[in-house]
Amino acid sequence: QVQLVESGGGAVRPGESLKLSCIVPESIFKAYGLGWYQQRSDNHRRWIATITQGGITNVLNTLEGRFTISRDIAKNTVYLQMNNLNPDDTDVYFCNTVPFNSNYWGQGTQVTVSA
Repeated sequence: QVQLVESGGGAVRPGESLKLSCIVPESIFKAYGLGWYQQRSDNHRRWIATITQGGITNVLNTLEGRFTISRDIAKNTVYLQMNNLNPDDTDVYFCNTVPFNSNYWGQGTQVTVSA
């Protein structure tokens, strides 16, 4: 299995922001579209954002306007900017290819939003 490394999570208050990062092995970064996912409490992984190899982005419509996906090609890193966070955003966030590939994994990064 190939590991991706997520970071940037934390505990914040409603209305605050976080920027998550995911370092991706170069071979994967160059070959696939990449995305962010939420683990969800019921263990049903939810896709939330994609950035294609060509740089086209797509965000889950209910999160659009608050969440933005981007990348730094020189650093093989994908980002998720999350603004105006609310308690419903509390979850473990992790990155992977799009579509999801179970051969690639990361430990995820915990985001907790509470007053």
